[in-house]
Amino acid sequence: MQPLPRLRRAPRLPVAGPRRLPEESGQATVELVALLPVVLLLGAIVWQLALAGHTAWLSAHAARAAARAEAVGRDGTIAARSALPKGLERGLRVTRRPGGGVKVKLGIPLLLHRWRSGASVSATASLGARP
Repeated sequence: MQPLPRLRRAPRLPVAGPRRLPEESGQATVELVALLPVVLLLGAIVWQLALAGHTAWLSAHAARAAARAEAVGRDGTIAARSALPKGLERGLRVTRRPGGGVKVKLGIPLLLHRWRSGASVSATASLGARP
């Protein structure tokens, strides 16, 4: 019986793709550190836009509550204040409009409800003229 011939391994071919040079070992970390402020700034801008939209929605809700209270002879300011979270009550301004409407104006918080920006939103609601 003859011995089986030994199989030889095929030579390894170089892998296609980029090769890392020793000087590029921390490149991804440097890029992450460089882009991190940009990502944080974009996140803060998106959060601020979400807060502005939420404040506009809450001002409309408070205006409807104040208009309902005014329609039944109650104080619209108390009703509007009760429809808002505590953090937004500080900048609340309620104005009675001619013809039975109510205008509610709120300051837009800046990143947190405790900080205020110079901008504000307002909403008007009315239930129609009284009979």
